[in-house]
Amino acid sequence: MGRKLAQMYRRYAEVDAAKISPLYERLALALSESDAALHAIETAPARKRHPALILAALHNLALTGQAPSLTAAYAAVATDAGLPLAASVDAAVVAAVEALVGMTDAVVSVVAQRKVRGNATGNHALLYPAIAEVARRVGASSVGLVDVGSAPGFNLNVDRAGISHGNGQSLGDPSSPVQVSASIVGDRPVPTQVMPEVVARIGVDLEPIDTTNADEARWLRACLPPDQPERITRLEGELELAATAPPLLVRGEAVEVLSDALARVPADALPVVITTWALSDLSLESRLRFLQRLDEAATERPVAWVSVEGVGVAPAIPTFGDRHASGHSIIGLAVFGHSTLRAEAVGRCWLRGQMLAWLGSD
Repeated sequence: MGRKLAQMYRRYAEVDAAKISPLYERLALALSESDAALHAIETAPARKRHPALILAALHNLALTGQAPSLTAAYAAVATDAGLPLAASVDAAVVAAVEALVGMTDAVVSVVAQRKVRGNATGNHALLYPAIAEVARRVGASSVGLVDVGSAPGFNLNVDRAGISHGNGQSLGDPSSPVQVSASIVGDRPVPTQVMPEVVARIGVDLEPIDTTNADEARWLRACLPPDQPERITRLEGELELAATAPPLLVRGEAVEVLSDALARVPADALPVVITTWALSDLSLESRLRFLQRLDEAATERPVAWVSVEGVGVAPAIPTFGDRHASGHSIIGLAVFGHSTLRAEAVGRCWLRGQMLAWLGSD
């Protein structure tokens, strides 16, 4: 078992961590080479030994102050982030290994109750123009947002973020604590109309995260490497926005609770359902049932759906003839009403929304 675990951590260091965090690259490698550390990790349940989870649990120890030496070492790493071969990284690696070996029970207690929460930020640069566009097409003066499958619900504050596109266009609030950008591919401009008033913010997830809960917010922080200050700053901004406009959280499978969530949108507002890479884990049958739920909810008023999904994942959304698994995602707009459906692909995006090509019709 120890050998397989060492290989897992070595591979994580060389393949996964190498892309995102110099600290985690070196720390995962150090853990793979430490018999004491591997023994400590083996005391956790087998399904809870993944490097990303163990590293997040160690970061959590630092954030709570339970391991003062690690807290100080990680703070130094954050200060030195971006400096080549910073000595603080070596010190943080030593402190983290010592914390794992010396506080094994505390680490195991955390991983037993948690799972890694990755990409916990809103997809504002993609969603703002798409939501504003679909509201314009319906003629809606207000919208109620229903975010499906994004546990923290940060997408629900899309109207309150500041957005800049690579072609010089800007949207949203330039004074927002959340400032995001996306490069524009091609010469087609992104729609610049202002999003209507958001009168409801509803998050739907099997395990929604209440970001107003201090423990939950801290765990989101713990899931980010401490040597990634830009990502940490972005998360802090998202948490700040969420604290001032907490969403209504609905727990359950999307297909089962979607109707209830939509019913909570005020009658005079356009319900806009959002999915961002949320449908790929569902079977085709479940995705079709999801579509059916949207149609059923549109008997007395239109219901809109803004999707950002892999090619061919979102039912009824055209794909520009693109191939499956082609490395990009399709931005789709759909409007349901009186047993009718108008669905259109309006763009492509790459790198989780860092690059965007708007292709929608006028």
